[in-house]
Amino acid sequence: SIQQTNGRGIVMESSINFEKEGPIGKVILNRPNYRNAQSRELLERLDETFSRAVADDDVKVIILMATGDHFCAGHDLGTPEELEDQKNRPIAAGIRGRYDRSRDLYVDFTLKWRDIPKPTIAIVQGYCIFAGWMIASAMDMIFAAKDAMFLGTNFQYFSIPWDMNPRKAKELLFESRFINGIEAEKLELVNRTYDKDALLSQTLGYANRVAENDSFQLKMIKLAVNQMQETQGLKAHINSTHTMHLLSATAETDPGYELKQPEGRRRPMVQKAIENYQRHQSSPKT
Repeated sequence: SIQQTNGRGIVMESSINFEKEGPIGKVILNRPNYRNAQSRELLERLDETFSRAVADDDVKVIILMATGDHFCAGHDLGTPEELEDQKNRPIAAGIRGRYDRSRDLYVDFTLKWRDIPKPTIAIVQGYCIFAGWMIASAMDMIFAAKDAMFLGTNFQYFSIPWDMNPRKAKELLFESRFINGIEAEKLELVNRTYDKDALLSQTLGYANRVAENDSFQLKMIKLAVNQMQETQGLKAHINSTHTMHLLSATAETDPGYELKQPEGRRRPMVQKAIENYQRHQSSPKT
């Protein structure tokens, strides 16, 4: 159930908070103890909250942000809440269930959020790994902390070669490494970077300037820009590469898979990227 506090325009939910600040609607991931990992419940609440912000005529710009030190460390691979939800709402066995869950949560939702008829901005601090990158890149703009840490792969909503030069996308993904906010801005994944303590205020300042404009004009501008990508085949590309994602993710359990399976709940290529980062940090600086 949803409860609204008096006088502050704040809606509290189990994994998502919604706060109105003048014409700005702040949709806030709220699982900081799990680095805002994306459970099914979080994604469903996120979709409901986006819909609520869209339906509210007083909200002219939507900001997606997160509580805690990290924007989102990726998919929820087994928190107690997620495991309980899977028990209560099991998916079909085999590839059929896996495909439907992956498609519903990570492709259909993300494409829907890309087409939200209001300007959207993601504020990214700390980790923005895999699924975190996906939902951030579905927003119209990304404003990030300079020391934010982005990690991408051929995930379900594979917009990376649309968000940066394809050769740079290959260079980055082949190596499986983190990039900080400054490099993400140079690659044009990120619009702007700020010191962490100025990130929210600077983003709100920009969002309020956008909100001074006519809502219908903003909607038409967004439709026009998105339509350019769609005529070039963005949605067809997302649909086809989702199958490639499922193949590569399933292949992680093959006998010939060449990366070590890490202990605990971490994808092998995330573990590889962390090892690469730690090795770089410990190497002598020249």
